[in-house]
Amino acid sequence: MNLSTAASDTSDTAPTQADVVTKKRIASIDVMRGLVILLMAVDHVRERFFYHLNVSDPMDLEMTSPALFFTRMTAHLCAPTFVFLTGMAAWLYANPANKPPRSASSFLLKRGLFLVLIEITLVNFSWFGNFDTIWLQVIWAIGLSMIALSLMVKLPFLIIGLVGVVIVTGHNLLSPIAFNPGETGYTLWAILHDRGIIFDGAIRIKASYPVLPWIGVILLGYCAGPLYARTMDMLARRKRLIGLGLSFLAMLLVLRGFNIYGEVLPWQAQSTALVTLMDFINFTKYPPSLDFLMLTIGVALLMLAWFETLSNKFMDAMEVFGSAPMFIYILHLYVLLISYRIALATVGPNAGDLFAFDHVWQIWAVTALLVWALYYPTRAFAKFKHSTTMAWVKYF
Repeated sequence: MNLSTAASDTSDTAPTQADVVTKKRIASIDVMRGLVILLMAVDHVRERFFYHLNVSDPMDLEMTSPALFFTRMTAHLCAPTFVFLTGMAAWLYANPANKPPRSASSFLLKRGLFLVLIEITLVNFSWFGNFDTIWLQVIWAIGLSMIALSLMVKLPFLIIGLVGVVIVTGHNLLSPIAFNPGETGYTLWAILHDRGIIFDGAIRIKASYPVLPWIGVILLGYCAGPLYARTMDMLARRKRLIGLGLSFLAMLLVLRGFNIYGEVLPWQAQSTALVTLMDFINFTKYPPSLDFLMLTIGVALLMLAWFETLSNKFMDAMEVFGSAPMFIYILHLYVLLISYRIALATVGPNAGDLFAFDHVWQIWAVTALLVWALYYPTRAFAKFKHSTTMAWVKYF
């Protein structure tokens, strides 16, 4: 989804000062999204070329080096930020600049269904090169979250916010609930709050991203949309973003610091300060715990405020990636699939039946090369996307 397209409708007249401010505030959102795409690429390189030392959820600190731990941690920012910004985009679409408010229900429903279709086709094939198992992962979760929001956007704004808060803060209480395969409710619960095989026949379907917490996140993102209203002063917006971000992190320090609530596994002092820190921030992602979401969304809010004050070539590059997210998402997955197949065929397996890197730094080095290589086709597609009248292109 293109936040810039969803948020503003520009005319053919010369841009006013207000138009410039509008573009700047929306650019900061694209920059944020571009940065998490970069971090997402790091994690996907890890999953493709470091799978012999795959990580658990939460991570096993005895089996995970600090370098691998923090490499994985950087990717934790991705899904919450994407879902939160998607909620923002829905509000911006419903409240375009210089035009009357409009319903975002159809907008969300169509794009949500499109993402579900993309997940089970293009994205699924990009991981293993076959359809033996259909993995319902992050794009599926975003799609279902958009569909859920499409059914709720006509509710009072306060109700949407309250439902989002209740889901995000309360879903940890549901963790003890479990169903065995074959029991009534197992499939629904695997989709909403657990993970598991929901169909086992000629093909297998596995729900890997429990969607209930992500529905809460997209609702909170929708309610944060007014921060980016055209009438909102930039300084006021930055103060509110910083205030919200610091509030999230302060709540995290209290809840996690005293092991009160919000995470399945309590932390405790370890042999070194570094390992103690790792244990403190070793949060559950599937489903995302309250602590996980407070950390990631809190950091994202602070970064959004910071990005409005910056202007440099790196930020410009991130804005390019953020303006065509689905294009680079699909493209980088297929580049990684082909690269891995070539490496396995030419070099051969060196970790059991896998080809794998020996060092974590190689993950970052290959990601840097990948991002550089994909920047130019992404920039070309972003320009085409913003100039074309073909509606389907806007979905990318």
